[in-house]
Amino acid sequence: MNVEILSIGTEILLGDIVNTNAAFLSRRLAAMGMNLYRQSVVGDNLGRVVEAISESFSRADMIITTGGLGPTEDDLTKEAVAKYFGLKMILDEKSAEALRMFFEKLGRPMTENNMRQAYFPEGSVIVKNGRGTAPACIVEKDGKVIIVLPGPPREMSYVFENEIEPYLSRYTDSVIKSLTLKMFGIGESKMEDSVKDLISGYSNPTIAPYAKTGECELRISAKAASEEEALALIKPVESEIRHRLGEYIYGKDSDSLASVLIDKLNEKKITFASAESCTGGMISSMITSVAGSSDVFAGGIIAYSNDVKIGILRVNPVTIEKYGAVSEECAAEMCAGCAQLFSVDASFAVTGIAGPGGGSVEKPVGTVCFGFYYKGDIKTVKMHFGGDREIVRIRSAMFVLDALRKGADIL
Repeated sequence: MNVEILSIGTEILLGDIVNTNAAFLSRRLAAMGMNLYRQSVVGDNLGRVVEAISESFSRADMIITTGGLGPTEDDLTKEAVAKYFGLKMILDEKSAEALRMFFEKLGRPMTENNMRQAYFPEGSVIVKNGRGTAPACIVEKDGKVIIVLPGPPREMSYVFENEIEPYLSRYTDSVIKSLTLKMFGIGESKMEDSVKDLISGYSNPTIAPYAKTGECELRISAKAASEEEALALIKPVESEIRHRLGEYIYGKDSDSLASVLIDKLNEKKITFASAESCTGGMISSMITSVAGSSDVFAGGIIAYSNDVKIGILRVNPVTIEKYGAVSEECAAEMCAGCAQLFSVDASFAVTGIAGPGGGSVEKPVGTVCFGFYYKGDIKTVKMHFGGDREIVRIRSAMFVLDALRKGADIL
């Protein structure tokens, strides 16, 4: 079964919103073993939507659309489906009654245009939407299938998981499982070169390299008759990659450097805090995005100015005068002051020149100094990161998390 995703909405086409629906559907369809070779985006125009459906059906057996099911004049997806198949639009009384009851419960009058959501191409299988007012639908005709889903991601994902996945199970006799190994401290080219024989040598499972800001990934994907068989195909490949690149691998799948660190510190019952200058709270944000971080993370200080470094973190003014705010000496005093301020076992400090200005011959843009404190012991390191201001900040943040994860020679 060849499937295409057709995302409908001018706001997607113009880049006003990010198309997270297509990413979600791609992952879920791949996991089910469906063949997905193409995605398309089209604006809210009846003629162009019909044309897009026709083009997709020239290649695919099934189309999954998202968007265009609302009450306004530019919500045209069902009308386009009806026009393509030569079907009438029919009022579904159950959907209409559900709409009336919805507005009655809200205590609000229902405007006439809301009733558009209760009309469907003749012969549609109507699919309930447990998170919104616009039902989805499925149309099967002439050996083709089109699944029409709502646009809001919260509604779309709910309908797909609860209603569409069971329906799709009849079209596939295989599954695809993937495992993503996440790495930090190695570049994409070196990572790929280390496993290039595996990448070219396997067809099932396949191995695909990916690069993100500051880190790299290898995704291993296997297709088999069952999840257990697919995982069995993945296991030896994973073991070989870990043998070659294990020093850089920090986690897998949904892991992040922050989540792996929090798990480690929770296990060891180590409390910690942060003192950030050039990263401006970015590291603390990454940490607090992890559920359970409050058990070990006490808090942080954004010590952007020298006055805050001196007044709150107790950095000696002489240290800044002699060595500069961007120095290992300053970082050492920042992390020590942070640990004392929050009464924690460990702390870290980061101070640097993110750019684009502020650099010098001795300390060019991208120079960042780090301090790590653990129960009275302090280690410092100076790094230089390339890239623009945001890249320097991100790489600095990830360096801290990885250093703490590894222990930074002190934990």
